[in-house]
Amino acid sequence: MPADGRTRWLDSLRGVCWVCDHGRMRARYRIPLKTAVGITALGAACVGYAAGVEVRSFRLRRVSVPVLPRGMHPLRVLQVSDIHMVGGQRKKQRWLRDLAGLRPDFVINTGDNLSDPEGVPEVLDALGPLMEFPGAYVFGSNDYYGPKLRNPAKYLLEKASGRHGLNGNPAAVHAIHNPWEELRDAFDSAGWTGLSNTRGRIKLDGGQEIALTGLDDPHIKRDRYSEVAGGPETDADLSLAVVHAPYLRVLDAFTADRYPLILAGHTHGGQLCVPFYGALVTNCDIDTDRVKGLSTHRAGGHESYLHVSAGCGTNRYTPVRFACPPEATLLTLTAREE
Repeated sequence: MPADGRTRWLDSLRGVCWVCDHGRMRARYRIPLKTAVGITALGAACVGYAAGVEVRSFRLRRVSVPVLPRGMHPLRVLQVSDIHMVGGQRKKQRWLRDLAGLRPDFVINTGDNLSDPEGVPEVLDALGPLMEFPGAYVFGSNDYYGPKLRNPAKYLLEKASGRHGLNGNPAAVHAIHNPWEELRDAFDSAGWTGLSNTRGRIKLDGGQEIALTGLDDPHIKRDRYSEVAGGPETDADLSLAVVHAPYLRVLDAFTADRYPLILAGHTHGGQLCVPFYGALVTNCDIDTDRVKGLSTHRAGGHESYLHVSAGCGTNRYTPVRFACPPEATLLTLTAREE
């Protein structure tokens, strides 16, 4: 065979060998059909569970917090948060109404009641029995503005880049206006105390006076701490701090001012969590270890208790929860230890 012919023949043989090797490599790393079907089925089952079961598996978290003066009898505080009411959520409404059977000493609502501009009547119907108790409230961004369709992956990207809310993102444009004024007027008429960048007090049936300091939502930069700075009111039986989103700047300010307990919501407890690992995001700059439940915060040489509610709802466009059931919290406040 001529030399040039042998060269072409060898080149073609190498090409055939490369194709064969490449094919074997692809076959070696190809996911077996049964495995692929199993993974797909598992994913579908998880989505079905998250959207059809867990999102409606309402729970009551119970915690005890030693913040009362010595000798004061325990107080029971019911915290509800992030209801995100959408029309037709009958089970959620019944569950919220039934919470009145706990007979709390007072109620704190930490915001995001709405996820539907038409949802105010259903929120008020659900909270009606609770509004017969003393209470106070702050609003969150979803009380003011209707939700927008959003890629959930953006929460991970924002965490990686350190951007959260209006701290790092541009202001929302063309946002739907929610009728938050109707909520405010109904809460006020029921005797609940509004705490948007202001202080207030509630008097309990036992005669105790609770001083409350609240902020408007830090997630959309409506907080104005300078308007409420100064620390607890010494002539009250207890002073508490209330805010919707637990941003560090707010927690630092409350803690440095020596508030014994801060109540917040906003995080949804991570909403989509990994079993045995926990939350991936918090939708603010607090760490995932404190995304829900009771913890502590330190600032200015002082320490405060912090309770973050995982809330009982979701954005209407992401109606799923996984490894993070919807909840309200009954906090039993007890006397401090020396």
